[in-house]
Amino acid sequence: MLSQEETLLLIKKAKNGDDDAKEILIKENSPLIKSLLKRYLGKGIEYDDLFQLGALGFVKAIYNFDENFNTRFSTYVVPMVIGEIKRFMRDDGSIKVSRTIKSQNIKINKFIESFIKQEYRKPTLEEISNHFNMDTTDVIFIMDSSKMPVSIYAPTEDDDKKNMFLLDKYVTDNSDDLIDNIVLRDTLKKLSKRDKQIIMLRFFRDKTQSEIAREMGVSQVQVSRLENKILSQIKDALKVNE
Repeated sequence: MLSQEETLLLIKKAKNGDDDAKEILIKENSPLIKSLLKRYLGKGIEYDDLFQLGALGFVKAIYNFDENFNTRFSTYVVPMVIGEIKRFMRDDGSIKVSRTIKSQNIKINKFIESFIKQEYRKPTLEEISNHFNMDTTDVIFIMDSSKMPVSIYAPTEDDDKKNMFLLDKYVTDNSDDLIDNIVLRDTLKKLSKRDKQIIMLRFFRDKTQSEIAREMGVSQVQVSRLENKILSQIKDALKVNE
């Protein structure tokens, strides 16, 4: 495990073109990168490709990191790695099914749903073929395409919902979380400069109350009391919106 000083030295060397320093940083931080990949397994991207994307985000973090950020490099790395993976999933995707096939597949699925509601059974392959005036082989091919990971940004064919994506049809209701996040953000904005500093040092830079006390020139007891007061304010603000 590299110390912060060793990490900063290697970052400086890597920025100056030292590939060995960059490789050491990637190797020493590979457990962190791998831990971030776990949430994206089984989403249509091979593990090796995921790791390459994670490594790319890590390298970007190396070149963009500034020690004046006053944060640990490992903390800075996390959003860079996740952002690179999400960008790939959003922009590139893992599949190249044509828009026409996606559209036809959606129409077939809608027909099947409607047929089941009316006839209380699934339509046969021939019935689907006749309805769309297609060969059975074409129907099989189109329906098989649905087994592949289609982009959540693919457009739907709902006549009454123009410009709607698949994401809109399957998204879960996170309105409560959204409200809590807004309330939390507004509450933090209202904190005094001292209170904001305590929250930043305690929960974003993982410092102990004793370390914060030394940095701020107060006692550990004062830091503990202030921390409890701040957390109580945040909890009360969130309770109001329950």
